[in-house]
Amino acid sequence: MSDTHYTNPPAAREPAVEIPHAGAPTPLSQRVRSLRLPPQQSAGGSRTGWIAWSLCGLFAASTAVLGYLQATGKSPAGESRAADPAGNSPAHFAGSESVPAGEIALHAKGYIIPAHQILVSPQVTGKIETLKFTEGARVKERDLLAALETTDYTADVKRAESLWEAARYKRDELKGTFPEEQIQVAKEMEEAKAQLKPLEQAFERNKTLRSANQTFISDQDMEESESRSLAMRRRVERLTSVLKLMTDGTREKRIRAAEAEVSQAEAELAKAKWRLDNCFIRAPISGTILKKNAEVGNVVNPIAFNGSYSLCDMADLCELEVEVTVQERDLSKVFAGQRCTIYTEAYPERKYEGEGRLMPIADRAKGAVPVRVKLARIPRDEEGLYLKPEMGAMVIFWSAKPGKGTLVAPTTSPSAEAASTEPARGSLRK
Repeated sequence: MSDTHYTNPPAAREPAVEIPHAGAPTPLSQRVRSLRLPPQQSAGGSRTGWIAWSLCGLFAASTAVLGYLQATGKSPAGESRAADPAGNSPAHFAGSESVPAGEIALHAKGYIIPAHQILVSPQVTGKIETLKFTEGARVKERDLLAALETTDYTADVKRAESLWEAARYKRDELKGTFPEEQIQVAKEMEEAKAQLKPLEQAFERNKTLRSANQTFISDQDMEESESRSLAMRRRVERLTSVLKLMTDGTREKRIRAAEAEVSQAEAELAKAKWRLDNCFIRAPISGTILKKNAEVGNVVNPIAFNGSYSLCDMADLCELEVEVTVQERDLSKVFAGQRCTIYTEAYPERKYEGEGRLMPIADRAKGAVPVRVKLARIPRDEEGLYLKPEMGAMVIFWSAKPGKGTLVAPTTSPSAEAASTEPARGSLRK
């Protein structure tokens, strides 16, 4: 082992190390101390670590402050703004105060659905001959959508028309001939009475002469005079009964029965025409075709499908709702008539006003309650352009109570929102 001795520099703060005598072995601890860095290098490393830890603390503090401001909905300058990704101020209620700062009750995601979705179904059975619509087409009310085969229904209409005409002619005949028939029966009865009197007198005279034996009257003459008198008497009785039936209301009842037959025939004719008219399916409202469920040549039978079969689904995309599922733990933050702001991930810069309403039945499988948010009416020129059914949408529920204002049309920028002082064209009144 070398006899070289290791000593610390004079500036070192460690206690002095005793130098061993020549020839003595160097202790291990002394050699370890001799490998330490000089004092000036150690001091510089401590200052660098202190600066690094200071920067980390400052960064953590700023992050905490920004997180708090983001959670409370405040900007660093203390101004009120909505907590939405686009950074634009929310749409407002026209005619009422702006939404207070930090009043966000809930931020949830839902899906857009039509407020009124209609299944256009045929009301009669038949084969489809014509289809005049496609998915996404906009149609007006009463526009022709499809046509069914009309052969059977046209024949039914003609048959019903014939029955109606026959019943009407029968009724008119009874009404028109009644006075004349009544007069005719009365005159025939007078004639029969006039003929009955001489015949009865002749029979009585022959009977008297024969009993007195003043002249010879054969049995044949007696029988003929008796039969003629009896036949005329029966005719008078029959005409009397007929005239009585005419005058006591029996004929009126026959006329009423004929009128009932005419009404029945008219009903059958109206039903046949209704079936024929329903071979041409027309749009019940003005809207957009969402789904096409049939093709030319298909045979439709609503009865076989229990009324659930439809040619197409359509809806007015100017009237939309957002369906949101709110967990039961957050249900206290939502109430009927609550102000809401809606935007989509596809167009986050476009904001829409809405009002929330709770559905009456909860979903126990999810432990949540469905909530529908009614959007303000979309302008007709934006129908189906930015908001489409089944598209995802974000909903901000404001905790402020609803005011007296009306909902306004979509807002695209804070400047446009500030310039809006009157209700928009498609406003939804409360």
